[in-house]
Amino acid sequence: MQPAAMTAAEIHHTILAVWRVEQPRLITSLSRMLRDVPLAEDLTQEALVAALEHWPATGIPEKPGAWLMATAKRRALDHLRRGRMLAHKHEMVARDMEQQEQAMPDLDSALDDDIGDEMLRLVFTACHPRLSREARVALALRMICGLTTEEIARAFLAPEATIAQRILRAKRTLSESGLAYETPRGEELSERLASVLEVIYLIFNEGYTAARGEDWLRPQLCNEALRMGRVITSIAAQEPEAQGLLALMELNASRHAARTDAAGEPVLMRDQNRALWDQLQIRRGMQALRRACELGGVGGFYALQAAIVACHAQASTPDDTDWPRISELYAELATLVRSPVIELNRAVAVGMAEGAEAGLAIVDGLAHEPALKAYHLLPSVRGDLLHRLGRYDEAQAAFEAAAALAGNARERNLLKRRAAEAAGATKS
Repeated sequence: MQPAAMTAAEIHHTILAVWRVEQPRLITSLSRMLRDVPLAEDLTQEALVAALEHWPATGIPEKPGAWLMATAKRRALDHLRRGRMLAHKHEMVARDMEQQEQAMPDLDSALDDDIGDEMLRLVFTACHPRLSREARVALALRMICGLTTEEIARAFLAPEATIAQRILRAKRTLSESGLAYETPRGEELSERLASVLEVIYLIFNEGYTAARGEDWLRPQLCNEALRMGRVITSIAAQEPEAQGLLALMELNASRHAARTDAAGEPVLMRDQNRALWDQLQIRRGMQALRRACELGGVGGFYALQAAIVACHAQASTPDDTDWPRISELYAELATLVRSPVIELNRAVAVGMAEGAEAGLAIVDGLAHEPALKAYHLLPSVRGDLLHRLGRYDEAQAAFEAAAALAGNARERNLLKRRAAEAAGATKS
């Protein structure tokens, strides 16, 4: 594409969009070659900088992923040649890479070479027990999802500076300790499994409702999380939480086609065309949930959430939804994990099961929760409950506050529309 055909802003936006998709592929490919995850991540960042420098002048390449891969590989070779890495391992890696470069003219094929297994291997490497639990997840989200430090901070409801330090320390630990780039087995797999499941869960969540950007959904992240979840249940078949997570993702993903309209705008669950829900995926999710229960995981973190989603999946209409059961499941989940976000979700269920006043009482009790100070869904849920109570002025103010906090453009537009609806109800 010629640069004259696009403005500088459009080229910059395109580069970042391409980067979102290609970053994890680049890191996994370079990690496989270098056996050094932090170095691979640094080199992919250098490839991004090169694209930002060159593409505005030359235009977007026909195969941008291949361009980024070739650039990153050249920088990896330069690093190995000029640096202090004279050990035999690095000499052999450099020689192998040179041979691959000569024998592999199709860089698109290189990008997709066994990429699925490598992606999961990268997650396991990032989730090494020598790293703290928080650092493992933050590092994996940075490398696999391409999330910014700000976006990861929002996922954790933590300060951005805290997340930046976690990622920096994690990369330093990986670099200095020479941890193996591998998929572990046996006890080593079990040690890392909880963190790996958490990473997959957060990857799926970011794809299911993107924290930032112009699109409400990032399907490629949902699909990647589902693929890794299916692989995990094959290599850890007796782990109930692995089955519970897979059930949760399958059931949530079954609604994908109904969650946006033709223009890409969000459609709330109560307004979705349930004929578009994927019944095959619902059956797969229910099967995984039954398997989790059979393995003794009925009260697990992911299995409980899957059971909540199953209540929605089994309701043919919104009015058929078993809200009392969902409320009970959220209460059980809240005893398992103390989280203001879980309590906020429980407020929604209580509001549907017992009335908006009961739900609003829970929400108002969360008003001064520090972790929810900048969380847009707190005023959003409050606005919905107020709207149902006919307190339209307050509902409008709540939706406007939620819109101001929302990082995703589509979600922000939805909240603005809801504020306008409340304003219209006030006038009528």
